[in-house]
Amino acid sequence: MDELETKTGHFHTELGVLKQQIKALIEENKRLTIENQQLRKVLKRETNTAQTTTPQRKQAPVAVHAVPAPVEQTEMPLALPIDQAAAVGEGYDNLARLYHEGFHICNVYYGHLRTEGDCLFCLSFLNK
Repeated sequence: MDELETKTGHFHTELGVLKQQIKALIEENKRLTIENQQLRKVLKRETNTAQTTTPQRKQAPVAVHAVPAPVEQTEMPLALPIDQAAAVGEGYDNLARLYHEGFHICNVYYGHLRTEGDCLFCLSFLNK
């Protein structure tokens, strides 16, 4: 009887390890699938852009008598906070995109695939 319990415990341990490996493989598969879709979109966008910009360059009118406005030295420091605000907004957008693609963005499970619907930690982080 003790031998049977020992074997059952061993099988249970092996099953837990296999479940973890399967979960890791599923997460990697999902991540690679999403990456593949994004790369296909980028490739399609770049090929469409390359095809549409080539004819436009030949037909684009050239502006004559365009005079650039003078740039003052005081404008440079004012542009820095705007860039920082854009960077913060871009970071938030990237995190929101990751969450909507099915990944955790919370500090508990960051980067892991969300398998059970919405995560309250991630949602509270997005709402801050």
